[in-house]
Amino acid sequence: MDRPVTFALAGAGQRGFGYGEWIAGHPDRGRVLAVAEPRTHQREAFARRHEIPPERAFRSWQELAAAPRLADAAIVTTQDSDHVGPAITLADNGYHLMVEKPLAPTEQECAELVRAVTDAGVLFAVCHVMRYRPYTRLVKGLLDEGRIGDVMSVQHLEPVGHWHYAHSYVRGNWRRSDTASFMLLAKSGHDIDWLRHIVGRPIERVSSFGSLAHFHRSQQPAGAADRCVSCGIEPDCPYSAPRLYLGRLREGRTGWPVSVITDDVSEAGVRAALRDGPYGRCVYACDNDVVDHQVVAMEFAGGVTATFTMTAFTPHLDRRTQIFGTRGYLDGTGERVRAHDFVTGEASVHEVPTAGPDVGADAGAGHGGGDAGLLDAFTRAVATGDASHILSGPAESLESHRAVFAAERARLTGTVQPVGSALPH
Repeated sequence: MDRPVTFALAGAGQRGFGYGEWIAGHPDRGRVLAVAEPRTHQREAFARRHEIPPERAFRSWQELAAAPRLADAAIVTTQDSDHVGPAITLADNGYHLMVEKPLAPTEQECAELVRAVTDAGVLFAVCHVMRYRPYTRLVKGLLDEGRIGDVMSVQHLEPVGHWHYAHSYVRGNWRRSDTASFMLLAKSGHDIDWLRHIVGRPIERVSSFGSLAHFHRSQQPAGAADRCVSCGIEPDCPYSAPRLYLGRLREGRTGWPVSVITDDVSEAGVRAALRDGPYGRCVYACDNDVVDHQVVAMEFAGGVTATFTMTAFTPHLDRRTQIFGTRGYLDGTGERVRAHDFVTGEASVHEVPTAGPDVGADAGAGHGGGDAGLLDAFTRAVATGDASHILSGPAESLESHRAVFAAERARLTGTVQPVGSALPH
């Protein structure tokens, strides 16, 4: 294809807007021609940014799907519980498809979506953006070179961050499993998929432990109010909403997470949101139910093992990973990897590339360059018709989702759970 790849977006929230920015920044590679978004402010802002005329700015994905096919590909970034309908319908309409993770809130719906997309014969990518990070390429490259011999076990930490957890998983859209999805699927599906990619083998069995231990009413300090703006102990609270949102606003940072709580990012607008909206609630007086810490133990084909820890009780840091092999081990921080050699006793430090043809100016973009890497790969796949640019096909994407569902069953039942087969029958 000599012309840029054309896109339609279903969902113009934070994720959709971010993907749109990459496309807008690469006009020789792609162009957004249509958007579907029920919220007027977000729909109109997105349409202005991409010069989309009113007749292609739809109020729902159903309106988009009812129109004649308008673009080469569609990006589905609706809420977690609303991926299946637009994804299946748009694939049936011939759109190549990129879908935000998780695919769906139930294992059955994930399988149905993957089957439908496979039957439609369109190119398909799940937004498991961590696979596309320059850091991931570095780690995977060292392992594929045999730098540490055969991988035997992995220890992986996701430090969600105390304020990020409070924003998204206590006060925010992903706070409840019945309206979004459980924590491991909503947030850490990235990590389970990343471990599958790094180890290079299917996950066969899982166990898991975790709970919502801190962010509920029984932990509310004496004298605390149910809203931060009227709370006498707010200045001493680690989860103060005014400190987070007004503090960022005063630094001139009006994007995420400030832009999530209100369309009016003036100080008056933010104060009004903290007074009246969900993001001003005390973290001990919300209706959240997702866990605030969880551990997953995994066994891969061939006996390789891994442990994964998700916790709210950290600074907002990058992932930390240690990979143990028969000839050495890797210690990764997201910015660099230290490789230890058992034969020489020496350690070498490998920095994540920040320049070059494979990285460029997008290295510091969302998810450590993963968002940019995904868009680059998917656009290349659509432009060339070559699915190999996409790092996980439908079967493997479903496989990693199945591992997440199995881990949650293990947590709830206190059992070791097998991971289901990769494709529905």
